[in-house]
Formats: sequence, structure tokens, C-alpha cells
Amino acid sequence: MSGKLVAKIGPSILNADLSNLTSECNKLVDAGADYLHLDVMDGHFVPNLTFGAPLVKCLRANVTRGTFFDMHMMVAEPERWIKDMRDAGADQYTFHYEATADPANCVRLVKECGMRAGVAVKPGTPVHVLDQLLDTVDLVLVMTVEPGFGGQKFMADMLPKVQYLRTKCPQLDIELDGGCGPSNIGQCGAAGANHIVSGSAVVSSPHPALVIQQMKTDLQRCLDSL
Repeated sequence: MSGKLVAKIGPSILNADLSNLTSECNKLVDAGADYLHLDVMDGHFVPNLTFGAPLVKCLRANVTRGTFFDMHMMVAEPERWIKDMRDAGADQYTFHYEATADPANCVRLVKECGMRAGVAVKPGTPVHVLDQLLDTVDLVLVMTVEPGFGGQKFMADMLPKVQYLRTKCPQLDIELDGGCGPSNIGQCGAAGANHIVSGSAVVSSPHPALVIQQMKTDLQRCLDSL
């Protein structure tokens, strides 16, 4: 494989102490997080409701300068929130393929706003629907749980989607989200994923820096052997 895929670990801040979020985010960055994964849910595309641009703007002003904000937009009509999230300080805007009637236009709008564009697919969505977008997106997020619900187990049967994407796009950033941790990081890397969202495995650990470093080392070792 030409070029080198870089392993990155992004903790999900929803698993942190939401009453003290700025401090929690800074602790994760200090522990070695490559980016922060921010889950935005609107109560429509998924049943749960989390936060919006005002909170992101507050975090941007107070979290360690230069921290990369990876927005996972579990929202209906994702086009509506692109400029708001850009203005709030988002770096990457990942929307769900299933949430928009025109994914290609959504990618275009995200890039026009100067953010990296990502597209996500739920477990029930065949990955080949993304074929026409692969030349334009910066990242594909493969969900390994159903979006919007906590406490689910990692769905290893989603890994063939990653293999399909890696074969077609050797240098594409491929992210996994849902139940990822030290116990399955090897499977994730062997399939070809190079960005891993990890929630409780990192955030609930008494030693998050050690967990992040272990996961990152194991993931990079797998990627280097592809």
C-alpha cells in the first residue's frame, strides 16, 4: 500500500462528565486524544437529544487550542446545520447518508464552509451506496452500533464494510464508532480502519492515557501490516 495510514483515537465526549465538560475535554486531550468526537443528536433522526452549536462554540473557546473537533451529526436535514457548526468552530462535519436526499450536495456545502467532509452509514445501510461519494469525501464513518443508543455491543459483522472501502480507497480515512476498545482494536485495524472513536473504554478508565496509547499502538501495528 502506497503512503502510510495514521492511527488516530478520538474519545467520545458524551461518555464524559457533562457537568464539567471543558475540564473533561482538556483531560482527554492531555491524555493523548488525537481528536474529540462530538455526537450531535436532534431527537428526529435518532430518538435521543444532545447538544448543538452553542455548546460547541463554548468548548472551542475553552478547550486546548488546536484541538480537532469531529462532529458526528445524527440529525435530519444535515444541510441546515453546516454553517452553524462551522461558525461554532467545528473542523470536520460527518453527516449520515440516510439523513439527506442529496448527499453529494451536502458534501459540497461542507467543503465550501472550509471543513473536512465525512459521511456515515448505519449498520443496515449497504456500504456500496457511498461509491459515488468516495472521490469527494475526506472520511467515511462506519457505525458498529445503531446510532443514538448507548450500551450496545460492537458489531463485528460491520467490518467487511471497512474492508470494501479500504480496497477501493487505500488512503481514505475510515472511522469506526460504537463499542470500540482495547479488546477489538486489532479487528478494527486488520479490516483497515485508521480512526477509532472510543467512549467508555477511554473516558471511564482510571488511566485514559494508557488506554489511548495502547489502542493507538495496536491500531498502527495492524495498519502497517496491511
